[in-house]
Amino acid sequence: MNQVARKTRKSEETNLPGLKRKEYEEKLRELHVELVKLQEWVKHERKKVCVVFEGRDGAGKGGVIKAITERVSPRVFRVVAMAAPTEREKSQMYVQRYSQHFPSGGEIAIFDRSWYNRAGVERVMGFCTEDQAKGFLRVVPAFEKAMVESGIILLKYWLEVSPEEQTNRLAARIDDKRKIWKLSQMDLDSYTRWDDYTRCRDDMFQATDTVWAPWFIARSDDKRQARLNIIAHLLSSIPYKKVPRGDIKLPKRKIARSKPLRASLRIVPKANL
Repeated sequence: MNQVARKTRKSEETNLPGLKRKEYEEKLRELHVELVKLQEWVKHERKKVCVVFEGRDGAGKGGVIKAITERVSPRVFRVVAMAAPTEREKSQMYVQRYSQHFPSGGEIAIFDRSWYNRAGVERVMGFCTEDQAKGFLRVVPAFEKAMVESGIILLKYWLEVSPEEQTNRLAARIDDKRKIWKLSQMDLDSYTRWDDYTRCRDDMFQATDTVWAPWFIARSDDKRQARLNIIAHLLSSIPYKKVPRGDIKLPKRKIARSKPLRASLRIVPKANL
């Protein structure tokens, strides 16, 4: 294990200076209860919610999304994580491939990166021209205004990670076989362009931080605290109410005398770990 990864692993194990695991899980449990209330309200009122998560590689977007969705229905909380565009999609209007994933009534669409790829990675890595990037920044405020006027509740979060913490997290992925898939050649190339990403981020904020669709910045060096902060903010930004429901009781049932499974059926064996 390399030195940076070893240092990171030790920091994560002791969790300094962030929340202790028990305290974090207790607070997260309370927020999960509220997220279920939000879910039921969105379903009942047929509301449309769109949540955008952006940030540099290693900022913690995936961890936040997992914390939001782990106790709710995937039929309501729908995560959108899109691959690189196909040749057909490249020929379309830029936002077309994103708009087909917008929420319908009773849905919350969570974008793990979004149309803002054009303002960030595409611009930095040369996948679009400067004219295309600047054109995108000119039109996206009107595009998002149309979203909001159609009834979509739009929330945009930028996770802000320090260069030191980003280095720690990316280095840790090298030796963690559970996370190696998170470190692509693109991530390595992007890692060397911190200042380019900073300039593009600032241009994006300048052009697209609007009254109807503002950006919310979450400092994410402390991953656990960042997750709690974002979930609490999300909940406070939507005027949901508890949907009344009657008492739930399991009905009585009768079960016929059980029969053994057929010997020919294949049983999953106990894991030899």
